[in-house]
Amino acid sequence: MNIFRFAGDMFHLISILVLLLKIYATKSCSGISLKTQELYALVFVTRYLDLFTDFISVYNTVMKLVFIGSTAAIVWCMQWHPVVKRSYDRELDTFRHYFLVGACFVLALFLHENFTFQEIFWAFSIYLEAVAILPQLVLLQRSGNVDNLTGQYVFFLGAYRAFYILNWIYRYFMEQRFSRWISCISGLVQTALYADFFYYYFLSWKNNAKLHLPA
Repeated sequence: MNIFRFAGDMFHLISILVLLLKIYATKSCSGISLKTQELYALVFVTRYLDLFTDFISVYNTVMKLVFIGSTAAIVWCMQWHPVVKRSYDRELDTFRHYFLVGACFVLALFLHENFTFQEIFWAFSIYLEAVAILPQLVLLQRSGNVDNLTGQYVFFLGAYRAFYILNWIYRYFMEQRFSRWISCISGLVQTALYADFFYYYFLSWKNNAKLHLPA
């Protein structure tokens, strides 16, 4: 594992911990898109099907279980926790995310590296992760002002993908057999979706002001 992959994993883990901290400390999920969390839960479940067939390392297995378990816990809190679910912005979180699921699955059927059950669902998870943040970004844009922890969650999530791009560049030059073009293209698309958010995030940080996304 190279430093870029490890840094990306840590940023990803931090983003989830920040979100769990927000929910635990404030007993609120205001500003968080349940649609995005459901998409991420589907991403992790379909990507990590190899948990049942392949063992890579203890680190790899633990991280996969953490991502699945923590995301499932967030979805549970937002849907069924008696206090947290009351703060869910249902009227703002109206993105029709099932269209993303359908489109990504069809894309995976046609664009994949090997026509096997596991590889198709791996490709599906990569495509879906590239656009899973869209409901969250739309919700933040509709609400306007973004609280500090929610802003940090999205920032760290975007940083995770940025470091993974560096990881792919590194592996392209260092590993002769590295050819995960699906990951590279999808990662670039996903990172591009964060561009507008990053701009306003750094603007608010520079001016020491509250993060605000224009509608």
